[in-house]
Amino acid sequence: MGQTMRILLLNPNTSASVTALVAARVAAVADGAATFVPATARFGAAYIASRAALAIAGHAALDAYADHGEGCDAVFIACFGDPGLLALREVSPVPVVGMLEASCLEAQALAPRYAIVTGGALWKPMLEEIVAGLGLGDGLVGIRTVARTGGEIAQDPKAALPDLAAACQACAEEDRAGAIILGGAALVGLAAQLQPQVRVPILCSVEAGVRAVLAAVAAPRRRPPAVAMETTGLGPALGALLGPRTAG
Repeated sequence: MGQTMRILLLNPNTSASVTALVAARVAAVADGAATFVPATARFGAAYIASRAALAIAGHAALDAYADHGEGCDAVFIACFGDPGLLALREVSPVPVVGMLEASCLEAQALAPRYAIVTGGALWKPMLEEIVAGLGLGDGLVGIRTVARTGGEIAQDPKAALPDLAAACQACAEEDRAGAIILGGAALVGLAAQLQPQVRVPILCSVEAGVRAVLAAVAAPRRRPPAVAMETTGLGPALGALLGPRTAG
């Protein structure tokens, strides 16, 4: 029997409780197909809800990868904004999968028109920019947010269900979306609770990400291009990862 695949479950937020919440769900979805190694950002926002927090989270994601990524067969960014996705792909020899990108690809495969529902009003323009940057805007017909942020939803998910249900229903009825992404690490598990109230499929962004990373882990390792640079003030592992190489 081959060795179990190890996937770095990288939470660019600093909330260890969200890491634990997602870790429990990804283990259930993977059903023994891989071992997820959880890692929580050591600095930054407790839960990303602004451009400033997202920018810091990209650095935090690289830092966590440098500290915990060795020996892993893939990296799963457990944050719907995919902070650091392209930078991690630049330095990692193994596949790197983001929840947002994976969810959009799965939604596009399900329906020609799809929508996104998430927590926190500031996420709407941010997601529009990120999705466009990833080249996944085709078919995206709406992004609806609820007033509660992801962090607030994580603290009391039951209280958020009516607003999330109304947003999903509006996506299906008003935006005529054929699939809806429920986005956010803190919203993991809520899609199944909302599905009976909505006539089109609701995708859990965490579960979509797990399916994508399990598929991607079979890809052969590659040699990342050299990105050596002189740096100041980075964590020791990240500084070593990005710093100039010395001749052996």
